[in-house]
Amino acid sequence: MSNPENKKNNDNDNFFGNNKNQNDKPKFNFYWIYAIIAIALIVLQFTTFMGSSIKQITWQEFSEMYKDGDIKKLVGSNEANGLIAIEVSIIPEKLSKARYKDLPKNNFGMPESAQYKLTQNSDEVLEKKLDKLYTENPTIQRLDIQWQPARYNWLSDILGWIIPLAIIIGFWVIIMRRMGGGGGGGGQLFNIGRSKATLFDKENSKVNITFKDVAGLDEEKAEVTEVVDFLKKPKKYTALGGKIPKGVLLIGPPGTGKTLLAKAVAGEAQVPFFSISGSEFVEMFVGVGASRVRDLFRQAKEKAPCIIFIDEIDAIGRQRGKGGMAGGNDERESTLNQLLVEMDGFGTDSGIIIMAATNRSDVLDAALLRPGRFDRQISVDIPDIKGRAEIFKVHLKPLKMNGDISAEKLAEQTPGFAGAEIANVCNEAALIAARHEKEAVDMQDFQEAIDKVIGGLEKRNKIIAPEEKKIVAYHEAGHAVAGWFLEHAHPLVKVSIVPRGVAALGYAQYLPKEEFLQNVEQLTDKMCMTLGGRVAEDIIFGKISTGAQNDLERITRMAYAMVTIYGMNAKVGNVSFYDPQGEYQFRKPYSEETSQLIDEEVRKLIDNAYQITKKLLTEKRADLEAI
Repeated sequence: MSNPENKKNNDNDNFFGNNKNQNDKPKFNFYWIYAIIAIALIVLQFTTFMGSSIKQITWQEFSEMYKDGDIKKLVGSNEANGLIAIEVSIIPEKLSKARYKDLPKNNFGMPESAQYKLTQNSDEVLEKKLDKLYTENPTIQRLDIQWQPARYNWLSDILGWIIPLAIIIGFWVIIMRRMGGGGGGGGQLFNIGRSKATLFDKENSKVNITFKDVAGLDEEKAEVTEVVDFLKKPKKYTALGGKIPKGVLLIGPPGTGKTLLAKAVAGEAQVPFFSISGSEFVEMFVGVGASRVRDLFRQAKEKAPCIIFIDEIDAIGRQRGKGGMAGGNDERESTLNQLLVEMDGFGTDSGIIIMAATNRSDVLDAALLRPGRFDRQISVDIPDIKGRAEIFKVHLKPLKMNGDISAEKLAEQTPGFAGAEIANVCNEAALIAARHEKEAVDMQDFQEAIDKVIGGLEKRNKIIAPEEKKIVAYHEAGHAVAGWFLEHAHPLVKVSIVPRGVAALGYAQYLPKEEFLQNVEQLTDKMCMTLGGRVAEDIIFGKISTGAQNDLERITRMAYAMVTIYGMNAKVGNVSFYDPQGEYQFRKPYSEETSQLIDEEVRKLIDNAYQITKKLLTEKRADLEAI
């Protein structure tokens, strides 16, 4: 029921989107020919195995057929297993007998030329049996065996091992193509070590973003403008003995515009621009990442002067030796080692500049950040109120607006918003206006869009019992009253008991101040304001509910930060156990006695804030009930 934390949008993974020409006609795929040939071979193999429908008979059955005078001719041959095979053909007029009514047909529904097959161990045994049969039946005409060469089904044997082998090879090629990055022709299997960087040059440039499209990052633009200016006029700097930075690292939270700034550099510089994500270097095959790094820098040297942009470089630039994992971890480290070597391998006058972006600078390897590699590190922070107003002006241009919509007012109501969230607010406002059949976007649409981004989707149809509505109302009123009368609390903007998001039954929106330092009194007042909902339930109903779960999580994190990170506790002392790089891993950097002391002091802080809030709301109970 409390104010949900703002969710940050990730930087766009697909750097420049899909550059595929939509007018290209589909080309004929020759793999269909291979598929048809394979199916034909399989059908032929199946027909070869299943085509013969000759029935096997015994010597007794053969003797009865001979005695009845039904046999037309005998054809003998030697089989591959050393046996003698005699094919028995019946006189067509005799096929009407009841004995032959179940005679099998061939695959085309016609009677076979030879209907039966008799197998004997050797031709000597066969001749003895035939002589005896002819002697016992002298009135019946003797039948001479027509011998023919052995028929060897070579196609069956060849296909028997070719088809399984072809299936295995085809499956292997498909797997390797997918691991190598998908489509792109039959040579993809052998190009797995090639760089996947997308090249944007003067002839085929799709980058239309310039510094005019980047708002709220004036200092950052000034830094990267030097890089662009050096690529255009290198002698301006080298004539004075200066050296341009080899690498520029953009650091900042998600959605603040790091990738957008890199796009603007590409659009302004008008030089070849290689764009690649850090995750595209690493594959499951050993050595592929290092090979792709070498290939990327080889291509860059051919196109110099140029820019290489690596998005999310923390995918390969993490500190080496961390985690103790094998396999993929070793491959990632070899990729990083190759990147370090390549960044040292070219001179400052080669015209190759590396730009990289990450929101996890704390996990990057120290060798990557040293001077000579990423010489310049640019922090792209959350914009202030002036920066947010400029960003709003950029995103308001394409909207059809109605009424007095001020970018400055919107900036005041969106503290802590990154550029991606501001773009989301403008887009949501346009969608809300369209949903309400409006001809233009007005300020009410922006208010609803801000509420939706902060608190989530509004759920007016959610069925809530009257008793629960009353609890939610007093809970949110407790937040509002506590925030109003506490000196250092953020000013209240709006309080609502309309359900939003996944589990929030209500929320209170505040207007945080633009502040960078906080003291004990300010943090304590924030804890008291956060506890206002739980205290209001205790005072009014004499019992508490589960609605304060999010509130308790926030004040617990805040209290532990005061004790263990900021050194704001007299008993624990001026120590900080903050561990952004995971140095301590699964062990605590303090003893069990200190751990117990930390827990006790955290409880004291929270209990003290609870008593302050309870005293305040008891005094202001009339205001609480009025709200």
